[in-house]
Parts: sequence; structure tokens; C-alpha cells
Amino acid sequence: MSKDGISNLEPKKLWSIFQEICDIPHASGNEAKLIEYVMNFAKEHGLEAKKDAVGNVLLRKSATPGMENKKTIVLQGHLDMVPQKNNDTQHDFDNDPIEAYVDGDWVKANGTTLGADNGIGVAASLAVLCEEDLKHGELECLFTIEEETGMTGAFGLKPGFVNGDILLNLDSEDEGELYIGCAGGIDTNVVFDYDEEPLPDNYKGFRIIVKGLKGGHSGLDINHGRGNAIKILNRILWEGIKKHDLRLSAIDAGTLRNAIPRESQATVALPKENEQKFFDDLKKLEEKIQNELKSVDKGLTIAIEAENSVNKVIDKKTSHNVIKSVYGCPNGTIRMVADMEGVVETSTNLAILKSENGKIHASTLQRSSVDSSKEDLCNMVRAVFELAGADVEHTGEYPGWNPNVNSPILKTMKSIYSENFGKTPEVKVIHAGLECGLLGSVYPKLDMISFGPTIKNPHSPDEMVNIPSVKRFWEYLIETLKNAPEK
Repeated sequence: MSKDGISNLEPKKLWSIFQEICDIPHASGNEAKLIEYVMNFAKEHGLEAKKDAVGNVLLRKSATPGMENKKTIVLQGHLDMVPQKNNDTQHDFDNDPIEAYVDGDWVKANGTTLGADNGIGVAASLAVLCEEDLKHGELECLFTIEEETGMTGAFGLKPGFVNGDILLNLDSEDEGELYIGCAGGIDTNVVFDYDEEPLPDNYKGFRIIVKGLKGGHSGLDINHGRGNAIKILNRILWEGIKKHDLRLSAIDAGTLRNAIPRESQATVALPKENEQKFFDDLKKLEEKIQNELKSVDKGLTIAIEAENSVNKVIDKKTSHNVIKSVYGCPNGTIRMVADMEGVVETSTNLAILKSENGKIHASTLQRSSVDSSKEDLCNMVRAVFELAGADVEHTGEYPGWNPNVNSPILKTMKSIYSENFGKTPEVKVIHAGLECGLLGSVYPKLDMISFGPTIKNPHSPDEMVNIPSVKRFWEYLIETLKNAPEK
């Protein structure tokens, strides 16, 4: 469908702004044009605006007449999006717009992530600021940068930049649910040094390609048991080394620290006399893994094709150490919350494995709502790779958000949802890392809630946002602003 199709959805102002956001490249680390758009938006609508040293933006709007006694509400979202695309999609995230379209009750993107995470939240905030007939107290809109690649904006936020009493984070992904807590996280980064050797005599080069997996958000989707493209590729390499004298030449698997890897590939070399046996075993292994994943991730395919450019291989010792440690590295859900059904407490995601310039880099992300469990899991991952001779570093640690079941805004929003939609919203703690944990550490007196429309498959090219849920989310937001607690 054309762009006009999206702009004509209801609420029109929100969707038209979202379309404008889609037209502006804004992958993590490349938000400058969207920051400029927001600053120009403020100027166009006569709003106070300021930017801090790291690039976070705050817009402020006065209370509407008669609402001056309401507590100041901060609407908060992040400006960046996850840049993921299918291998057969031609798209430059630094320059090309997102090609969004309507498919029934959903808005999707053509072969890329959509950026509804968190473009819808940003669009809703800006729509509130320019709608003249809404009733609200004083408003602040905080837009942070690089949330998806390490929460750079939230980490850089200083006291005094925000002055509100209540923070509504518009970055959760199930309409009808209110989030009052989240897990903390930490990255464990691994580096192996390797030497290159000439391609052995009588060896032939090949490329192994794993694709067709769902991937997804390493917090929200980690408990679904989906395939991890790195783990699957590593099983293939393990079998190839053990049985067929396979040599590893290069590996390129995963792209983002907080996404379950959907695709992976490795360049390898095989003795010519072992080719057919390896192909036969690979087909059998593909069938086994497809059977393992048939109920949760049935799109898996494994392909192998000739690669004539192979003239170097990674030294055997390093190849073996990498493959053994990746095999032993924990991945997925480690523990569930004992007294909250269906909630993940602790998890880890093996996200990236790449070779270049004499080094193999691995990136993993550990999450937990229990700090001691997060630390224990980090040590577990560290131990596996250090035993294999790698250098290991922990970075980007961020705190969890401790739930407050007695929150005044929670009480208000539960009542509003029941009155307007005829059912009680679910109150949850999310396993993903919301910025609320960091924001709460800088502004401990903020009363915080996270909510949003229904977004499926974030962090993957299958990302989609439900159109009816956006309308309900908007109506809920408006009612919350109108009925905010008094000072």
C-alpha cells in the first residue's frame, strides 16, 4: 500500500508523524537527522526544546487551562531503531527510508525492521504536543539516543535535565499490559586472536549459510525456544571438524547484541575426497535440527555453495577453541521467576560471532531481574571462553527497575483502562531492558509505568505493529494525561 495509506490510519496525526519518522534514517548511532527533525518540530509548534551533551532531546509544553494543578508527566521514548534486513533485501539504513505498508490490521516493512520500536512511541509523544484540543498538565517529552546498542542516552542523562513527577515510558510491546519493572543486563565480549595459514593442498572452499529463522528480541522472545543461528552453524562446524577434517576460513554470524541471531555463514575448506560425505551428513543434520525446531521455528534452511576465493584458513588450535567454547556457551532461558508464571528471571543470548583482521569477536548479553544471578551467569560465560584462551570483558551494565505495586500512577492507569476498555490491564515485570532502570537511578523520585501498542517480532525484518492496538494505546494515553494525579 502507498504511504498515504499509513498516513490516513487513525489516529491520523500519530500515523502521519510515524510515516515521517520512517522517511528519516535513524538506526542506532545515526539519529542526527531525526534529532534535527524533533528540534524543528519544536520550533514549528512553539515548544521549548533543549538537547544535552550526549544528544538526548527534551521538549516541554505548558498545561492546558484548568489543568495546572496536575503533576508534570514525562513522555519518554528512544529515537533509534534496530537496523535488520533480510539477506536478499537491498537497503542502506544510513540513507534509505523504511518502506512501511499496511497489511490487514498490521503495518509492516518491506524486508527490513519497521522501527515501530520505538517510532510509534515517539510519534505518539509528538502528536500529543501538537494536538490543541487535548487536556493535560505540564508535559515534558524525553527522547533518548542509542537505546538499542547500549542505552547510551539513558546512561548519559544528568540530574536536572528532566523536571517531571511521573514518567510514562512508551516502549513496551503488548497493548493492555502495564510494566512496572524490568531486568538488568550486561554484555560479555570475547576476543580470540588467530593466525592465518595457506589453504592446504587438495582442499576446496565452500560457504555454509544458515537462514530462515525467526530471530527476535533477546529479552522478549528468549523464552520461545527459537533457533540461534550461531549455535546451529557451530554444530555444523563441530561435525565437520570431527568427521571430515574441515578447516575454518571465516565466520560472520549475528549483527546486534540484543537480537537473537537469525542468519549466519561461514567460509570453510574441505578435503576434496570428503566433500560428498560432508554434504550427506549436513543434510541429515539439517533434518535433525528442523525436527527439533518444527513447533517454534520451522523456516530453518541450511545451504552450502562453492567458494573459489578461499586461499587462507584460521589456525587449527584457534578454530577448535572457538568452536568448542561456542558449543559450551550457555544460551537461552536459564531460570524463570518462581512466583510469576511465564516470566523469565535470567537469560543469556549468544548474539554475534565474527572473524576479521586476525581476531574472532563474540558478543553475548546476560539479563536478570536478580543481580546475583546476572553476576553468576556472567562468570559462567566468562569461564567457558577463558578456558579456551580468549580475552573476556564485561561492558554496558545497566540496572533493573524494581517494581512498585503501590505506585499512584499505576492505580490511576488501572482504573482508566478498566473504565474505558471493560477489562483490567495486566500488570507485569518485563525481561527486556527498559530505560526505566537507568532513568530511575538518576531520578529516583519518578513514578514510572511502561506501556505501548502491540508490536510483534521486534528487532527482526518480521516486525509489525497492530493498527487497532495503536488506536487503543492513543486513547489510553490521552485519558491518562487528562486524569493524571494532582500535585
